[in-house]
Amino acid sequence: MPLSTDLRLAIIAGNGEFPFLVLKEARAQGVDPLVVAIKEETSPDIEREASRVHWLSLGEALKLFELFRSEKIGQVLLAGQVKHRQIYSSIPPDSLMSQTLSQMHRRNTDTLIGTFVKMIEDMGIEVLDSTLFLKHLLAGPGTLTRRPPEESEQADVRYGREIAKKIAELDVGQTVVVADRACVAVEAMEGTDATIERAAALSNGKRLVVVKVSKPGQDMRFDVPVVGVKTIRVMARSNARTLAVDAGRTLLFERPRLLEEADAAGIAVVGM
Repeated sequence: MPLSTDLRLAIIAGNGEFPFLVLKEARAQGVDPLVVAIKEETSPDIEREASRVHWLSLGEALKLFELFRSEKIGQVLLAGQVKHRQIYSSIPPDSLMSQTLSQMHRRNTDTLIGTFVKMIEDMGIEVLDSTLFLKHLLAGPGTLTRRPPEESEQADVRYGREIAKKIAELDVGQTVVVADRACVAVEAMEGTDATIERAAALSNGKRLVVVKVSKPGQDMRFDVPVVGVKTIRVMARSNARTLAVDAGRTLLFERPRLLEEADAAGIAVVGM
């Protein structure tokens, strides 16, 4: 869905670099979006980057939708993660959020964010592809680093992708860590880096392969797979030698630096 020059854009900013990168690229294209920052997630530094920021709690759906109406917002882009463990936080939901949660049979990521997106669309607001401004950071197909995976690593990638696609379809997680065609760790709510560290603790120094996938029928408006430099550093100290991601559906933040650090650590990065 393309950006409209006739409709006002709002960015809902989660944690990490995502909202900062979107803001930078939007400005480069002459777009000055309204930013809605999440009190429990967004970095305070967003105040220095955005011309207008409204801070709201995760439970304040009514205030959010009233803001959209008063600001005449026509398009929304979701940028940045909300930690999955917030499902179990003590944040008090407002009446609209409480009613919505009570009607949900499942509280996994797809259901929660998908319901939120539908609520926005029911207001007549378009929800944009979250990679709209960041297409240049999407992983391409093939080997992206100097070193390609070895034959044994390729076998682990094939095995790991088969497992990862199944857990992604169940909306459990999107990352698995493999050693010698055995699944060492599966991602749940803890995130990719913590999954790799857990695999390292379990594998007694064995060479590891990390496979991160998109969901079947991935909705590019939310929960798009992301890898950053920190993940490469975690892999380097965990003896994880290959990272395989879905080409065209995975964002590589700080892409030149990420690949440079991967090369320095002898890590192969591959777009599947």
